[in-house]
Amino acid sequence: MKIKASRLAALAAVAIVGTGGVAAATSAPPGSEPAGTESAATESAATGTPEDAAPVEGDITVWAMGTEGEQLGVLADAFEEEYPDVDVEVTAVPWDAAHDRLVTAIAGGEGPDVSLIGTTWMGEFATLGGLAPTPDTIDPSAFFEGAWQSTVVDGTSYGVPWYVETRLLYYRTDLAEQGGITEPPADWDGLTELVTALQEAGAENGISLQQPCCIGAWQTFAPFLWQAGGDIVDESNDFTLDSPECVEALTFYDSFFENGLARAETSDVPVEAQFADGSVGAFISGPWMINIITDAGADPETWTVAHQPTNVSGTSFVGGGNLAVFDQSDNQDAAWAFVEFASRPETQVLWYETVSDLPAVHAAWDDPALADDPLLAAFGEQLDDTKSPPAIPTWEEVASAIDGQIEQVTVGDTSPEDGCAAMQAEAESIGTGL
Repeated sequence: MKIKASRLAALAAVAIVGTGGVAAATSAPPGSEPAGTESAATESAATGTPEDAAPVEGDITVWAMGTEGEQLGVLADAFEEEYPDVDVEVTAVPWDAAHDRLVTAIAGGEGPDVSLIGTTWMGEFATLGGLAPTPDTIDPSAFFEGAWQSTVVDGTSYGVPWYVETRLLYYRTDLAEQGGITEPPADWDGLTELVTALQEAGAENGISLQQPCCIGAWQTFAPFLWQAGGDIVDESNDFTLDSPECVEALTFYDSFFENGLARAETSDVPVEAQFADGSVGAFISGPWMINIITDAGADPETWTVAHQPTNVSGTSFVGGGNLAVFDQSDNQDAAWAFVEFASRPETQVLWYETVSDLPAVHAAWDDPALADDPLLAAFGEQLDDTKSPPAIPTWEEVASAIDGQIEQVTVGDTSPEDGCAAMQAEAESIGTGL
């Protein structure tokens, strides 16, 4: 295994979200295990590997970003032990340069064989013709449904989920108990009651919602839209933001600001410090915050995490990263074998133990490393009810438009009805790019 040195940039948040577009219809050879090994006669959780598959050999280049790029050599070494005739070259790419470098690679026909793709980029790169369709030997049901959908562009999958994250409610149980709340909120009314109780018990800010002023507020709002039974697009990829469900969700989201339970302005003090000292009673975020709030001094006996509240559903957001094989790869046998290897439950557990990325494969969550941790197990349970944003090339522009209208409603004087109508109009003006 060779590691090509690039300057490695740490990724502060693993929640890079996305979806897909239409790629060239080159049939990708199935990922396969080498003939003659004991495991060649078995099927992995993610693939059905034929016993008579051609030997896998040659060189492949794999790109990854952030911490994943720094540590990918661990998987490459394990892969090469099973596939001694394959040499894996790992290239670590800084996240801030990754998008443009991938675009340039696709345009020049000089991309890697396999790459980590931020989920919000899937639509764009598939539409550019850069990604190979996922072979039918890979079983979608092995993965969390919401994560799998992030690989699907206009009805075709281009890659597999590699790691995932979702969002839960973090809240101070000590303050909740002081306010008479002893159980996590089951529904929207329960969330409002909890946040009110937290504030009455002394939290200055009952709940810290993602600041409406800033990029990414859609990640907190979208689960409420899904919970109301709405969506961003329909099955035909037509935008559906101007809907009663959007109005209901945006009205509920705005109610925390209208009732003084959430603060619209930014704070110089990070939310983890405010949560640790009790000035913030609750917030919605991903699994990375477990260690961050612990390091900030939060007593583990004073807080917990809870499933998203249920309205029509209890759906949360799913993000993470996907592994895709490039359409121009001249060694797709080995490339898909690497993807299949990374998708095995035992490899997913190894990767979790290496970089703390949560597994995208259901079966990996049965491992004690995850199952025996009640906080992590809660995230695993939520992953059974998640959605990703639509797999369209223009998603980043549409997301920015949604962010803008969230700000207009929560900070400005725009009504939820007008906010949803404006989201729809801007989204239709931008288009899907499909």
